[in-house]
Amino acid sequence: MAIATNTPPQSLQRSVQARSLADRLPYLTLEARRIALTTLAGLHGRRQAGPGESFWQFRAFTQGESAQRIDWRRSGRDDQLFVREREWEAAHTLWIWIDASPSMQFRSASALAEKLDHAAILGLALADLLVRGGERVGLWGMGPPVSGGDVIDLLAMQWLAHHAIAEQEMPVDKPLSRHHELVLVSDFLNPLPQWQRQIKRWGQQGGRGHLLRIIDPVEAQFPYRGQGELISPDIDARLDIGDAETFRSIYQARMNAHDAGLETACKSQNWSWLKHRSDQPLPTGLLALAGRIIQNASTLSSIPSAEGF
Repeated sequence: MAIATNTPPQSLQRSVQARSLADRLPYLTLEARRIALTTLAGLHGRRQAGPGESFWQFRAFTQGESAQRIDWRRSGRDDQLFVREREWEAAHTLWIWIDASPSMQFRSASALAEKLDHAAILGLALADLLVRGGERVGLWGMGPPVSGGDVIDLLAMQWLAHHAIAEQEMPVDKPLSRHHELVLVSDFLNPLPQWQRQIKRWGQQGGRGHLLRIIDPVEAQFPYRGQGELISPDIDARLDIGDAETFRSIYQARMNAHDAGLETACKSQNWSWLKHRSDQPLPTGLLALAGRIIQNASTLSSIPSAEGF
């Protein structure tokens, strides 16, 4: 393996990437809205009967929330608007981490878009769906969660402002409490032991999570022929693999083992695991991910010790 010596300074590289993201942000937010609305028709609401649905308290209505959340009977007693807050709403927050590291910028000719675009659109569209359902949603390690207003624009600007954090190859390592849920959207190409340790740590802290792996069709199939060389976008490293067809079986075995390791790590902590190829329609991936979150909420509501989430 040889390391190139003409790598641009890291600060300059990040500046170029940030400008590129800023230019693409209007497209990403527009697509996130479209995908969220498309997927909304396929969902039937995530609320389930159980201890987490019990009444918690009335609180003052805040600017930016949906008017549908107003309790008009309670509000009629005073000159103020009130929202009926349920028990799990007072405690539960769902966080999203969108990987923006260099490997996410890969796109083959058969993909619909870069992995980064798929991850951003799916993450922002998911946030929109969850806020419509009454959830509080935030970007992991980037600021407080939001519960109303134009969540897509709010989180997109937050993501841009903290892009250096999103560019890191691993999410911020901070505690994930039992009342919090984390969605990781990435290609998960970092060494498997790093992810295994992190998932185990969060699981032992009581947090629940979901992994959505974004993978390019070329990464899944490795269709190359002839003499080949692999180039890492993260550290500008090169690996001469010789004949690509001979190397394919080695590559696919490694990828399958990596997937199996991630899935096992998730199952050991009762986390969910999904894959989305970047040549597949975005609503398909969003509907599958939202379905897992709904299923997780239903499971938790049937466990008395879950305290609503």
